[in-house]
Amino acid sequence: MRTIKLGNSALEVPVVAVGCMRINSLDKAEAERFVQTSLEEGANFFDHADIYGGGNCEEIFADAIHMSDSVRENIILQSKCGIRKGMFDFSKEHILASVDGILKRLRTDYLDILLLHRPDTLVEPEEVAEAFDILESSGKVRHFGVSNQNPMQIQLLQKYVKQPIVANQLQLSITNATMITNGFNVNMENEAAVNRDGSILDFCRLNDITIQPWSPFQYGFFQGVFLGNEKFPELNKKIDEVAEKHGVSNTTIAIAWLLRHPARMQPVTGTMNVERLRDCCRASEVQLSREDWYGILRAAGNVLP
Repeated sequence: MRTIKLGNSALEVPVVAVGCMRINSLDKAEAERFVQTSLEEGANFFDHADIYGGGNCEEIFADAIHMSDSVRENIILQSKCGIRKGMFDFSKEHILASVDGILKRLRTDYLDILLLHRPDTLVEPEEVAEAFDILESSGKVRHFGVSNQNPMQIQLLQKYVKQPIVANQLQLSITNATMITNGFNVNMENEAAVNRDGSILDFCRLNDITIQPWSPFQYGFFQGVFLGNEKFPELNKKIDEVAEKHGVSNTTIAIAWLLRHPARMQPVTGTMNVERLRDCCRASEVQLSREDWYGILRAAGNVLP
């Protein structure tokens, strides 16, 4: 699989990240097969969060991959913290305690990347900086990032945090692409011109922050997948047409559409189906033409000005 540099770090990562949010839906044999398939495809980057399955997903993953020192050397682990029941918490104490819990469940001494999950409006960035310094100096976390944050929130953190922010995990798919579409509706009197995210796409590109699209097959906020959905007949017709041209599945094209963007994104899969996972990984080998990329964008209902 193709690789990219994560943010401005020296860490080489596969262009497709394997999301483990639903691994607790698999039995032991299925989980082992899922993890092994990921490795066979060169997708050795695994995305977690301390809230997935109440932490159980990290434990299941560690069992499925038969975590050991030799295994750990050949995989990249990312996890997230900051979401608690009924609140968000970026306090120093919570970040440090969360990481200790994550490491214990994953049966490892360190995370390659830690992301702050959803913005905490009560954040004291000085505390985050203290937590990051402790985690870095102790060797528990090697790289740091955020999730679902806009430019000003990142800049506020960066005023105090000395470590580079290497990634920002954001919801993005063919049908949830406002961060892309508002860029060519500048100064227009239409809904598409509304800047809802502070130009986060351009901000991340300017600051060498890798965007990690989550829910790359979802429309709305977990309302369902758009592939094969009768609500999106024109979109599916176009995706199927492009898929046939390349001799791949519609799943592959949905990921390839994200990878075609010059921002050098790293989509995070969510499927637990090994064949769909293989299809996601095949997107690494597909380069969409400009005509097909824009054709898919328009088929999703986006009107070019």
